[in-house]
Amino acid sequence: MEANVVVDTKGMACPMPIVKAKKALDSLEPGQIMEVLSTDKGSLNDFQAWVKQTNHELIKHEEENGVYKFYVKKV
Repeated sequence: MEANVVVDTKGMACPMPIVKAKKALDSLEPGQIMEVLSTDKGSLNDFQAWVKQTNHELIKHEEENGVYKFYVKKV
C-alpha cells in the first residue's frame, strides 16, 4: 500500500504515537494515506479508538516482527 507520509514512532510509548500521528495527519489532504510504525503493544487499541473518535478511516493494520503498521486515510 502506498502511503503519502510515514510516521515512525518505534520505541515511543503511549500517547506519543497518537500525538505524532495526529500532527502528521493534519498536514495531509483528505483522501491521502498515512502509515504509522509503532512498537507499543497498546497502540492497536489506541489507534482503533482514535480513528473512531476522529472519523478518519483505519484502512489496514498489521504486525510484523513486533512492529505494528497502521494505514489511516484522512477523511
